[in-house]
Amino acid sequence: MRNALFAILALLAAPAHAGGLDRVTDRAEFIDLVAGKTLKRTGVALVVTPSGKIGGRAFGFDVSGAWTWKDGLFCRTLAAAGRAYPHNCQLVEVGGDRIRFTSDGGTGQFADLAIH
Repeated sequence: MRNALFAILALLAAPAHAGGLDRVTDRAEFIDLVAGKTLKRTGVALVVTPSGKIGGRAFGFDVSGAWTWKDGLFCRTLAAAGRAYPHNCQLVEVGGDRIRFTSDGGTGQFADLAIH
């Protein structure tokens, strides 16, 4: 369970590849995509607010964090299950009702979430 939680909170994880998604490079575009929505994946429901907060649940644990937009990347910190996850700037891509976060500026692992 801890590994599954870590994968989600790496916001979240698998080797990166685009797969027909469009890159989001603008903070305003990102906010338009997520404002008032919940980002979901099995066992995970997260809300990313326009004011820079992250909240929700992952595998039965509360998740909290903060985010900013820097140099075309979503930069976040997270905490869940008594553990703090370090600052990480992530590439954001979108296609239909799916959003992908790829860690380490787009060179790390990715997580796809449905936008509800």
